[in-house]
Amino acid sequence: MPEVTVRPATAADRHVVERLWLMFRHDLSEFWGALPDRDGTFRSDRLHLALTDDDWAPYLLTCGDRPVGLAFVRSLSGPTRVLNAFFVVRGARRTGIGLHAVRQVVARHPGPWEVAFQDSNPTAVHFWRRVATEIAGDAWTEERRPVPGRPDIPPDVWISFNVPESRG
Repeated sequence: MPEVTVRPATAADRHVVERLWLMFRHDLSEFWGALPDRDGTFRSDRLHLALTDDDWAPYLLTCGDRPVGLAFVRSLSGPTRVLNAFFVVRGARRTGIGLHAVRQVVARHPGPWEVAFQDSNPTAVHFWRRVATEIAGDAWTEERRPVPGRPDIPPDVWISFNVPESRG
């Protein structure tokens, strides 16, 4: 497996994170039926929150000096952290980078976690169930929840698990 580094994204990383965000949203557009905005971008309100709101933590995933993905954590001050966005570029997928990166991200914020994905994305279904099992064994749950304000689309699948404090 290539060595992946997960580090907080800084203001200097903004342009790289914005480009990765476009790739992420483009990938998801297949499952949501979303089209780009008139300027060729996709909805970016969560990108801006991740980069500016103290209750969010943006992470950049790199291999050497190359960006390979991003992760956005929200609800840092709440009872349950949410992995709001997680993306690995196609050229780095199926190498173990994703699982290794998720482990690094959640280890930074021990406690209860939730991750949402779509049933129509079979790769995400397999990946997130594997992640939950690797992190929490059989102590995780899965439920379907309606997407707020979007009764026209299928509910999201939410996986919940707990990350213990590191003992080390």
